[in-house]
Amino acid sequence: MNIVVLANRDIASNLALNLLLPNLAANHCVWSFLSDAVGGGGQRPAPLNELKFCEQTLFNELVFPQLDSQGKRAELLTFKALGSHTMEPIDSLNRVNSPESIARLGALDADLVLSIRYGGILREAVIALPRLGVINLHSGLLPTYRGVMATFRALLAGETTLGTTLHYISDPGIDTGGIIAHTEMTVSPEHSYLWHVMGLYPPACEKLLACVAALAAGDSLSVTPQGDGGQYFSFPEAQDLAAFHDRGLRLVDAADIVSITQRYTG
Repeated sequence: MNIVVLANRDIASNLALNLLLPNLAANHCVWSFLSDAVGGGGQRPAPLNELKFCEQTLFNELVFPQLDSQGKRAELLTFKALGSHTMEPIDSLNRVNSPESIARLGALDADLVLSIRYGGILREAVIALPRLGVINLHSGLLPTYRGVMATFRALLAGETTLGTTLHYISDPGIDTGGIIAHTEMTVSPEHSYLWHVMGLYPPACEKLLACVAALAAGDSLSVTPQGDGGQYFSFPEAQDLAAFHDRGLRLVDAADIVSITQRYTG
């Protein structure tokens, strides 16, 4: 099959691509494109700026360029190095619904589009391109937690279980399409938000690969429509972050960054 993978230029997306691309490329023709950010560029509370530095700036502007210049390879690969598993180098694609982007994606004759943390809302023209549809990997349990930073919202609500949802994108509604599967993990209160986010992706990507294999074999996926309920969440505001801190929770720990970095540097 021809498969297009849309992701975001952040560390969790990079982990997901490391788990997916080598496996997909073994049997399919794969292209991958990245959004450079999620949401608008408005001012956000300081803790979110610090999280962005850890999730994006540190790796995209400091760690990855150094590794790429050295040609160093370890357990996990940079975005540039992951291009060895795609038909073309991994590139930015921020205006996915523009005529130019639609033409670019259309020329790939994609059978399937996979979306993972992608920063743009796909409109009808893009959704209609792949013959087998668009599958999104959402880092929250739907329909309860729609929108961005669903893991943050679940931790703030005191959930003892976190999860991901594989669902179809059938219209421009955010996280509203039919559910294919869930994965779950138990909350470890001693660990940070970022630690939990990173922990969600290994089982979720394994499930996603199984879905791709089923589609490639000509099978259809069982889909459950989302029921009523749930809520769409945007980025946390100052009061949400204060409540998160008051619960003894943390967005990121220095130990997280050290552990993640070691997976790239060896």
